[in-house]
Amino acid sequence: MRTVTAVAHRGDPYRVRENTLPSISSALVRGADAVEIDVRTTQDGVPVLLHDETLKRLWDWDRPVAELPYAEVREVTGGGVPTLRQALIAVGAHRVMLDLPGATEESVRKVVNTVRECGAGERVYYCAGPVAMLRVRAADPNAEIALTWTKPAPPRPTLIDAIGPRWLNYRFGIVGSELVERVHRDGMLVSAWTADTARTQRRLIEYGVDSITTNRVDALHGILSGR
Repeated sequence: MRTVTAVAHRGDPYRVRENTLPSISSALVRGADAVEIDVRTTQDGVPVLLHDETLKRLWDWDRPVAELPYAEVREVTGGGVPTLRQALIAVGAHRVMLDLPGATEESVRKVVNTVRECGAGERVYYCAGPVAMLRVRAADPNAEIALTWTKPAPPRPTLIDAIGPRWLNYRFGIVGSELVERVHRDGMLVSAWTADTARTQRRLIEYGVDSITTNRVDALHGILSGR
């Protein structure tokens, strides 16, 4: 069976609270090749792991993280929201996909600088839509980028030239064999998200994708291992 990267979506969220260090550890134990995490910045510019704009859903604190200093985020969550620096240490030598919801020029610079300071540039790649990825490219000309694309039609060549993605990152329902073949012909890799059933995972593998992001990384790892 050809090589497909198993990417754990926000860690192992069906077992452990998403975007936390225990969730990352659980995903790695269950066979993840890489971990996808969401990164936002606090009021004082600390990159932390959080998908939502506020802390309400996960931590029952209805305040935007961008309006809180990191010390307050740490206090109200009991230290449960890790910094990006902590997460990069926790993953060890594994790959990390950084999703950047709500990315601004300033927040992207903070994230890229943290990755650089941690010496993690070779194992980190970034995903989000065109605006965020243009900001990543401006902050780091050498960044590996997975451009999230939500349409069957391909991105414009001018956009590809400006961003220079290694990957196109698609919602799994869009992906088919013809799309995969086209992206490969254009010299890029295909990542699909977020596929949780064995049936969908097997279908994506048959289509020839290079990476699958999933909330059930143990199931995907089992398929890839031939179990």
